[in-house]
Amino acid sequence: MTAQLVKLEAAPDLVDQVYRALLDAISDGSMAPGQRITQEDIAERLAVSRQPVLQALRLLKKDGFVLDAPGRGVQVAPLDLAWIGKVYQVRGALDALAARLAAQHRYQIDPQLIEQGRKAARGRNLQAMIDADLAFHQAIYHASQNPLIEQSAHLHWRHLRRVMGAVLQSSRQRESIWDEHEAIAKAIAAGDAVRAVRLIDQHSHLASTNLTERLAQQLSNPSATFNPTLNPTLNPKRAGDKK
Repeated sequence: MTAQLVKLEAAPDLVDQVYRALLDAISDGSMAPGQRITQEDIAERLAVSRQPVLQALRLLKKDGFVLDAPGRGVQVAPLDLAWIGKVYQVRGALDALAARLAAQHRYQIDPQLIEQGRKAARGRNLQAMIDADLAFHQAIYHASQNPLIEQSAHLHWRHLRRVMGAVLQSSRQRESIWDEHEAIAKAIAAGDAVRAVRLIDQHSHLASTNLTERLAQQLSNPSATFNPTLNPTLNPKRAGDKK
């Protein structure tokens, strides 16, 4: 699949914007696992100089999204079931801690987050589904009143975005996710830390199981092109300058 990269508008934080543009393309599947990419190609497609591309690729390599390619350039990191499982383990632990602390504060999660999530689940916009899911979990991180939790979880969510579509393609699972979210929110608001932790642990375990099962099915068929998303296109919302 050819990545749909578009030219970037001028902005001061060029390296960060190139990083995010590439990360979006990797996350939504328009830059496929194993795809080889070069500084020259990315610089041309985004209409920027090679220097910010080089720095952005270094950051992506550090974060595990690209690897050195044989010969010259880099390639998009392959999807690894074992790695995704480990990511879920860490994210699940952070979610449980955040839920326990949020329940201690009897935090009232905005009902609009649940409503918006259910609305997104009834549609076909994958990005809206993922954004709604992330917004709910970020609300719990915020409610914990421990900013280190959200900071730590941020990188893990970036990795999970690459494969969340494999589960979100199932309408039944999309609806059940928000039933689980609503139950977690109610337990937190009631100050029931034990129930909140138990529910979010179950939620994380089910999400991990469903995702790895779907991903394993697709990866076990080498003749099939892995496409975890419903609409794998890069949203042109980043900026850059032509040098």
